[in-house]
Amino acid sequence: MYYSDDLIEEIRSRNDIIDVISGYVKLKRQGATYFGLCPFHNEKSPSFSVTPGKQMYYCFGCGEGGNVYSFIMKYENYTFLEAVKMLADRAGIQLPETEYTEEEKRKADLKAALLGINKQAALYFHHLLKSEKGKTGLDYFSFRGLDHETIVRFGLGYSNKTSDDLYRYFKQQNYSDELLKETGLFAFSEKGTYDKFWNRVMFPILDINNRVIGFGGRVMGEGEPKYLNSPETKIFEKSRNLYGMNFARISRKPYILICEGYMDVIALHRAGFTNAVAALGTAFTQQHAMLIKRYVKEAVLTFDSDGAGQKAALRAIPILKSVGIAVKVLDMKPYKDPDEFIRNLGAEEYQKRLDNAMPLIDYKLKSAARAFDLERPDDRRKYVSEAIKIIKTADSAAEQEDLLKQLRDATGLTYESLRRDLDSVPKDNTPALKIAERKDVSTVWERASRFVLAAYLFNSKISKTQDISGVRFANDVHELIAKYIKTQLELEERVRPAELLELFDEGTEEYAEVTKIFDYSDGDRLKGEVAERYFNDSIRKLRLHDLDEKINRLQLEVAAETDLLKRKTLAETITRLTLQKTRIKHGDNI
Repeated sequence: MYYSDDLIEEIRSRNDIIDVISGYVKLKRQGATYFGLCPFHNEKSPSFSVTPGKQMYYCFGCGEGGNVYSFIMKYENYTFLEAVKMLADRAGIQLPETEYTEEEKRKADLKAALLGINKQAALYFHHLLKSEKGKTGLDYFSFRGLDHETIVRFGLGYSNKTSDDLYRYFKQQNYSDELLKETGLFAFSEKGTYDKFWNRVMFPILDINNRVIGFGGRVMGEGEPKYLNSPETKIFEKSRNLYGMNFARISRKPYILICEGYMDVIALHRAGFTNAVAALGTAFTQQHAMLIKRYVKEAVLTFDSDGAGQKAALRAIPILKSVGIAVKVLDMKPYKDPDEFIRNLGAEEYQKRLDNAMPLIDYKLKSAARAFDLERPDDRRKYVSEAIKIIKTADSAAEQEDLLKQLRDATGLTYESLRRDLDSVPKDNTPALKIAERKDVSTVWERASRFVLAAYLFNSKISKTQDISGVRFANDVHELIAKYIKTQLELEERVRPAELLELFDEGTEEYAEVTKIFDYSDGDRLKGEVAERYFNDSIRKLRLHDLDEKINRLQLEVAAETDLLKRKTLAETITRLTLQKTRIKHGDNI
């Protein structure tokens, strides 16, 4: 039997869409709507909207939209029935027995088949590791200090030296090439079919429900790539899964340890730190952060202590903070990574380092200090300049005071001089904001120009009823954006705001200018009659500025002209433009 419409609706109504989506996406309220970064395509400015009144979501960037069911189906790669079951369980609703539709059954069968093949592959790799053929792999794990219990717990394995070993194994079981292509375990070409993984030690990747969704393979000597990971499939997305999360989520620890590699996670778990996870061969993402946030509110970064590891930590920090996770950073020097640290100093010493993990600002200050020789006056001045900017980001005046005193002790400078330097620094000193600050000594004309473009981007009524043809905008970037908007409206009768950011490189003044236009979407001035009033007022300002520029230019021409007749003609034009300016000159600045 099928679930009744009444039951489907009850499940939907008892799963508020804001509560559900907030578990995956950081949302910010703007009036009656919530906005965040779309989880279904890459974007840097929020175009993903969720409307609680309608219990619907829509992305203005990629066009994805729907209700709480379609969101779960899309994000979790669930069939409709799987989404129903998940949301029913979330709402505490008991479901009766049911049957799949043909399409739902096809999708469910494919996922089940892929999960089954992955499980068989994991068992095959594991058994191969314990056979004579897998001695090389077993020796490698033994060399890295792993015992039998750990190998079994993590299901570690070995892929044979023969490049089509796994493929032949599955073909003997009569699996079709069509299905095997979906697994990501094989490469198909005109020359033949080959295993993606061969002559590597293997790390099965499990989701939070302990299902094998992919693999990581490591070479045991020289070779590239050092680590090879499964491609994304219908059951595996790197940006939404973390290695070790199936264990870490039930560790009952109040924080998650985030490290870089499979061996780091395993070493930490062996040492009793069962709350360790790692990203799967990809940069740390907001989806990773939101997954962590489901279980804890604090994370400790235990990335490699080399330059690449420190850069990775600095990239991960703002992502974690953006979803409300408190961040600390663990110092593992003189060792490179958790695995090496524990093998040399042991779990007890690692726990001491954890107990003294650095708060975010302390870590940034220490990272900045490494770049300078504080014995040299010139380097010391440069370090102080960087340190002051970092201290300015502290959340409280008391914390700033403590950090200033630490900086005083480290540099030998007076507290008073450091305090003066601190007071002279703006609150946020990120490079992107520096660009914005430099441009935002802006004129009324520039602000009006931004508002008109923002109204066209974020208010469909204005974009459909108002005409910006002939409007002269503040700069070339605004002119380009206006041209893009008009083209999109002509071709598709709608505008995708997120696509604008793709026109420019991040970190440029042009990119910063686009973000300023997007800032106007945050508020009530783009809604209803208020939006039309501000829009009309902004158009007036643009026209007034255009007239001012024309009049000033003509006045210069009059001053330089010696022909009396031409001077008279120019003067008449100035008079006409001045009268036109007088007729339209009114309204407050935006």
